[in-house]
Amino acid sequence: MYLAIDVGHDRLAAGVVNDFGEVLVRDRVATPTRDVWPALQRLVRRVVAARPEESGPLRACGVTCEGPIDKELGTVSPLHIPILKDFTMRERIHELTRLPTVLASSSQARVIAERWIGAARGVSDVMVLLLSDAVEAGVVSGGRLLGGRRGNAGQIGHLNVEPGGALCICGAKGCLWAYASAVALQAEMNRPLRRAPGPVVERTGVMIGRAIASAAAVFDLRLVLLAGTVPSTFGGPLIEAASRELDQRSRIAFLRSMPDRSRPLVQLGVSTLGREAALVGAAGLGRLALRQAPKSISGSKSVGAKEPR
Repeated sequence: MYLAIDVGHDRLAAGVVNDFGEVLVRDRVATPTRDVWPALQRLVRRVVAARPEESGPLRACGVTCEGPIDKELGTVSPLHIPILKDFTMRERIHELTRLPTVLASSSQARVIAERWIGAARGVSDVMVLLLSDAVEAGVVSGGRLLGGRRGNAGQIGHLNVEPGGALCICGAKGCLWAYASAVALQAEMNRPLRRAPGPVVERTGVMIGRAIASAAAVFDLRLVLLAGTVPSTFGGPLIEAASRELDQRSRIAFLRSMPDRSRPLVQLGVSTLGREAALVGAAGLGRLALRQAPKSISGSKSVGAKEPR
């Protein structure tokens, strides 16, 4: 059994997941404007108390949060939850649960979930692009999750797709976030995503296609899966626009299919795991860390079934 926690700007979620990726217990609450940590504490206690008695002890805890994060210090600074800036999330969760705890971005967890029980099983070079209010990606290359220097590998939302373009939340101009995040799109249109006109959907797909083409060339990808509220709302027209742009910009030989190189080698699809992917992926992170390098995660000697304090 693994404890899984996902910290999002709109909701806090926690669950208990077994070794087959099945979520046995789940709960969530809306993310408060203030007092986020007390709300998360209560949520985790409820979930741990509700786990089946016959399930056995919890072995590890995976925590995911919108970036940026600092895996070395175990801190989070989510752009959409400013009250958590430099919050020592990994240490606090370990103190609460007494479980070995690993921290990663939400998108990194999602790519782990897709390789565990989703559409990316057996795929060793894959990216999951999360397109909600946050825009970020989780990348597996050669079968290994890319973390980067501080744990922020995959921050594709700040890849420049339109030089000198719209202002991004980070302060730069022309980032993918400014064209493909739910919050930026809704602010621009002054209407909900479901009422987006065709030209906006088309442009969003083009910008996503540009970003994917760049990522595919850098990481030599075979599969890219889109996840989040933007692709689930815009649907087929978004995928078609992104695919056309990917085709136009993926011209180097190793990104084309053989033998005639008539289409991109990179497959583009949509995640089917839904929002549960965040919890499955968080559990998968803890599971993976225990198997690969148990001493690298916080509190690795404390595995057990103790209740949170």
